[in-house]
Amino acid sequence: MKKFAFATFLLVALLLSPAFFDAAMAGSSLCDSKCAVRCSKAGRMDRCLQYCGICCEKCQCVPSGTYGHKDECPCYRDMKNSKGEPKCP
Repeated sequence: MKKFAFATFLLVALLLSPAFFDAAMAGSSLCDSKCAVRCSKAGRMDRCLQYCGICCEKCQCVPSGTYGHKDECPCYRDMKNSKGEPKCP
C-alpha cells in the first residue's frame, strides 16, 4: 500500500511540475519587460535592471513610467537597502 501511495504522489508531482515552471517563467518575463520600460532612461541600466528585477519578483508589480509613480506599488516603494535608502528604482 505504501508503494502505491508513493507512486501516486510521484506521478502527481511530475504532472504538476511543468505547470509550476511555466508560471514561474511567465512571472520572470513579465518583470523583465516592465523593468525594461522602467529602466529605459537610467544612467546605469544594468544596475537599474538588477534591482528592479529583485523588487518585481518580491512585490509582483513595477510602477508605470520611467520615474516616480511609486504609490502604484507600495511594496516596491517601501523596500529599503541596508542603509535605509529606497532599494527599488
